[in-house]
Amino acid sequence: MPANNSMGCGRAEDRRRRRAVHRAALGAAPIRFDARRRLRLPLAFRSAVFVAMLLALSTAACMAAEGQSPSPPAEAPAKANVVLVTGEDYPGHKWRETAPVLARALGAEGRLKVEVVESPMFLAEGDLAAYRVVVLHMKNYDPAKPGPEGGKRLAQFVRDGGGLVLVHFACGALQEWPEFVELAGRVWNPKLRGHDPHGRFRVEIVDRKHAITAGMADFETTDELYTCLDGKTPITVLATARSKVDGRDYPIAFVLDYGKGRVFHCVLGHDVRALEPEAVQTLFRRGTAWAAGMDLKPIGQTD
Repeated sequence: MPANNSMGCGRAEDRRRRRAVHRAALGAAPIRFDARRRLRLPLAFRSAVFVAMLLALSTAACMAAEGQSPSPPAEAPAKANVVLVTGEDYPGHKWRETAPVLARALGAEGRLKVEVVESPMFLAEGDLAAYRVVVLHMKNYDPAKPGPEGGKRLAQFVRDGGGLVLVHFACGALQEWPEFVELAGRVWNPKLRGHDPHGRFRVEIVDRKHAITAGMADFETTDELYTCLDGKTPITVLATARSKVDGRDYPIAFVLDYGKGRVFHCVLGHDVRALEPEAVQTLFRRGTAWAAGMDLKPIGQTD
């Protein structure tokens, strides 16, 4: 028995020594569970994550500076439905003769599918949403047809992203709707001198960087040089002509943004002869394609 007691005491002493060594290795303080310490990530790992985030932000900033976008931009439409609204005009404007010529000229741009509607009431009652661009080749004299409601529907169509093209005396349409000047940019003011005597004049391209007129040269045409436009809506003038009566330059073609949509306004197109020059047709064709949101290459660029 004494021997056994001595052996037991020896084992107990060995256990105490091992516990003392273990505590010395870990420190004198007792070990306690600390959730915050267990969830804390290693410093090296946190540093790597931070560096990766900086690289991602730097890449995005470089792409933005170079005009790139992390996501692909919306593609321009491959084709566009165009409705040419006519059916009423000043008696001296033979819309039954000019509308087919204009429609063929626009349709020569293979991406434009042109439909002719011979009623201004289409603006008030028609399905505008079925088209990408509305071309106004008209001047209504009945204030109820299409009336202010037609103007408001047209404005909403453009505001939502549709395109609008105004031809010749369309600047005198919708006189019963005062807000038309905000949509058309400039409108006919009957108190001003209407136009130079019908004849030949030179059209000068004054904005050669705009998509519509890039690559276009100045040209001669026989038409009415309108001097009757009025309004203060901000516009970008693309082409002008100098009056032989007063020596002043007047806007012939201009553009503006309206909400999400685009507006191209050109006062050429008095008659068939005025619409026959290739330069005039090119101007209307490119203006309509631009209003549709299509990509345009500078004239003469083949690649």
